[in-house]
Amino acid sequence: MPARNILVINCGSSSIKFALVDPDQQAFAISGLAERLGNADALLHWQLGGVKHSQAIPGDDHRAALAHLLQRVQEATGGQLHGIGHRVVHGGEHFTSAQRLDDAVIAAIRAVAPLAPLHNPAGLLGIEAALALYPELPQVAVFDTAFHQSLPEHAFRYAVPEQLYRDHGVRRYGFHGTSHRFVSARAAELTGLPASDSAWLVAHLGNGCSTCAVVNGQSRDTSMGLTPLEGLVMGTRSGDVDPNLHSHLSRTLGWSLEQIDRMLNHDSGLLGLSGLSNDMRSLEQAREEGHAGATLAIEVFCYRLAKSLAAMSCALPRLDGLIFTGGIGENSPLIRSKTVAHLSLLGLKLYEAANARCLRGVSGPIHAADHTRVLVVPTNEERQIALDTLALLD
Repeated sequence: MPARNILVINCGSSSIKFALVDPDQQAFAISGLAERLGNADALLHWQLGGVKHSQAIPGDDHRAALAHLLQRVQEATGGQLHGIGHRVVHGGEHFTSAQRLDDAVIAAIRAVAPLAPLHNPAGLLGIEAALALYPELPQVAVFDTAFHQSLPEHAFRYAVPEQLYRDHGVRRYGFHGTSHRFVSARAAELTGLPASDSAWLVAHLGNGCSTCAVVNGQSRDTSMGLTPLEGLVMGTRSGDVDPNLHSHLSRTLGWSLEQIDRMLNHDSGLLGLSGLSNDMRSLEQAREEGHAGATLAIEVFCYRLAKSLAAMSCALPRLDGLIFTGGIGENSPLIRSKTVAHLSLLGLKLYEAANARCLRGVSGPIHAADHTRVLVVPTNEERQIALDTLALLD
């Protein structure tokens, strides 16, 4: 079968991650990152054929950067690009699956932008730039929130006046859906279980972190909520705090809502606890050197993660296994070990030799014999977005 080349685009406010995916091939033909967009030191990085390249693109905005990277993509495909899949963080209640982009879909993405003010406007920049450059090419939006639209109402509603939900969409949406969907299906495949008859706990751990309960291939609960701030301790996000913290800080310190939001999203989490870094690798090294803040950050991170996984188990009929994924989940034996140590009541125990081996691309089962499965499963959101894009194009 000839190659089916799908370009996957993930836009941030000043960056564009991209990958060219042929679902029949494991490796990406080309992938890369345009960063610091809008600044004099903007750069385009890409990897082609195992070789890394960089190019200065001073002052480029999203559209200009896309034009540069699309030139590289076209060279890699010989001009055979079949579609573009865009990662969109928030689809609200509008979308339960990927959607072919048209004016109505773009308007709906724009309408829910207040629910994801850091993410959806950036995604729209990428969408509008790609449509302007390739108006005839099929383009698809794949939503982080779509997988979680299967949550039952008792899991997604907040205990606030009903009017806030009915008129303003105040409810739990969940994120990282593409990752949770991919790794739970992959875990079922690896263990010989039908995805349609399986029950998993998933911990997606990176700079952003979330847990999910997946039953028969559907999300039944997840830790993130109205925004990606709810739930676990993350790199710079606080996760759950007392809902009255905003008014407390406003009264006692005179902080504005903007100051408090910035603190909770950018100055908290591992960075805030440690006073050192939001990077788990740096914190693990500092912990080994006796750094008290790094030690505390790791302990809080693991305990809060275990609490969330235990809470997610309420949504499962049984537990077929726990899955670790994401940059931290795939590469930190310490975090996996400390987290599972809090979960003995769920029948979880690690085989530490197997756990120690799982890093830098090594994956697989890490549970002790005669205990509930624990798996390290690498995520591949780009591949899932490409598959969803192709499914719509076909």
